Amino acid sequence: GTQRLPRIIGAANALPLMLEAKQLSPSKAHALGIIEQIVPQDQLLATAKALITSGKARHIQPWNEKKFKVPGGKPTDKGAGHVYVVGNAMLRKLTYGNYSAQLYIQRCVFEGLMVPFDKGLRVESRYFAKLLMSPTTKNMIRSLFQSSQELSKGAHRPSHIEKSNCETVGVLGAGMMGAGIAYSSAKAGINVILLDSSLENAEKGKAYSTKLLDKAIERGKTTENKKTELLNRIKPTTDYADLAPCDLIIEAVFEDRSVKADVTVQAEQAISENCIIASNTSTLPITSLAEASSRPEDFIGLHFFSPVDKMQLVEVIKGKQTGEKALAVALDYVAKIRKIPIVVNDSRGFYTSRCVGYYISEAVNMLGEGIKPALIENAGKMAGMPVSPLSLNDEVSLELSNKIREATEKDLGANYKQSDGDRLIKQMVEEYGKLGKKAKKGFYDYPEGAKKRLWPELSNIVKVADQQPDVEELKKRFLYIQALQTARCFEEGVLTDVRDADIGAIFGWGFAPFTGGPLSFIDTTGTAKFVEECDQLAEKYGDRYKPTPLLREMAEKNETFYKRFNPKKLAS
Repeated sequence: GTQRLPRIIGAANALPLMLEAKQLSPSKAHALGIIEQIVPQDQLLATAKALITSGKARHIQPWNEKKFKVPGGKPTDKGAGHVYVVGNAMLRKLTYGNYSAQLYIQRCVFEGLMVPFDKGLRVESRYFAKLLMSPTTKNMIRSLFQSSQELSKGAHRPSHIEKSNCETVGVLGAGMMGAGIAYSSAKAGINVILLDSSLENAEKGKAYSTKLLDKAIERGKTTENKKTELLNRIKPTTDYADLAPCDLIIEAVFEDRSVKADVTVQAEQAISENCIIASNTSTLPITSLAEASSRPEDFIGLHFFSPVDKMQLVEVIKGKQTGEKALAVALDYVAKIRKIPIVVNDSRGFYTSRCVGYYISEAVNMLGEGIKPALIENAGKMAGMPVSPLSLNDEVSLELSNKIREATEKDLGANYKQSDGDRLIKQMVEEYGKLGKKAKKGFYDYPEGAKKRLWPELSNIVKVADQQPDVEELKKRFLYIQALQTARCFEEGVLTDVRDADIGAIFGWGFAPFTGGPLSFIDTTGTAKFVEECDQLAEKYGDRYKPTPLLREMAEKNETFYKRFNPKKLAS
């Protein structure tokens, strides 16, 4: 661990492996000196015996030899200190001080190499014990290890429904999302019917898989034969009749209700009565989309995240009439493509899109308050979010945000209330043509061959205040608004399982992983303290921070989400 490896290959080589959890091939490990020999598996035991009987086997560890010197030197040796100076800077840049494990690893190496090996082990054990007892560690282990495995193994699957083996999937729409779903399905051994309005578009969707596989071949991750096998599973087409053998249809066309309805009707005319229909949508309610179906009990939502080949989460959405068979088939499919499912009930934006929207809109609200864009972006990253909020809005697409705003306004009618954030997004898109990263213009400019930069004219649209807030206040606002919305989703019944809340947040939109998820964050903060601070934020920034009745009730009883709504107790 932290004491052996630096004494074998030096701190400069050892720290990146430990801090970044890098894995090495045997040849690279051998080149670094971590292992002494590489032999074929069937010769391993014979080689070991030969080393022992020849007397060439090392019978004492290097650090126990009298003349042992740490490779690269001890931290106090001349020329060795720069490893820790650079390491500390990199650590701060990448973790913002939110993760104790990496900090303790660095301390273990620094302090451990200053003393004999046995004392170094004592240093390591004490830091490990300190880390293990922290709430951060407990929350991360529970969410990222235990809960993710439980959900992946079918925690929400109706046990009385016979397991399905999805052999053929129809993907309607060969755009970015459809192409990604096709690749992930074919990679799992599933045959894919990739349908689009033109064969050219369908072929382009298949070409996405070719591009990914070519990159994998360059990196030595796959072979030409495996590439051919995977591509042969994807059939581009424009003919709905080709969907006949499908076990599952995944509609992945543009976020337009009428377009989705049209392809649903056409697909249903071609598929068997046993085929389940799913819609990949990020915001449109599944119940309303199912109105286009002649059998809404077989209609379900499967919300994938972009890029599909990299993102691990799938949000499974049950409409009001979705049956248990549809849920079971959807979960069987998600398991087969080796992704993590969460199951939520229908609502506008469901869970993930709704809550990430509040992260983004809070940043836009901050702009309206006159807070400097750079400060907003840095505060988002410092709070533990992987992508800063204005940058994330660009990636999601300002144009899409504006279309969602328009759809919401149309659906809600007189009940729709336009926020400052809505007005700014509308202005950015309709007046200034800022559509997002794909169009290379949004809150950021994307100059060719250079790093992206915040749009300089942004300060002319929103006036910058003379007095800027403390960054800790901004960090709190970002975390609290997301956690509060998660609690609201739970109270409204959109979420029914605390595991879905935390896993969906971390894997769906990147809610600060060190917290263990938004409900774990509330539990660790303490419900009473969380409610008190929400009230304070509501006084300053508006009613969107007002705690829900459930949170107030839990605060009075000093309850936590994981005790009151323990999934294992509820299941029994």
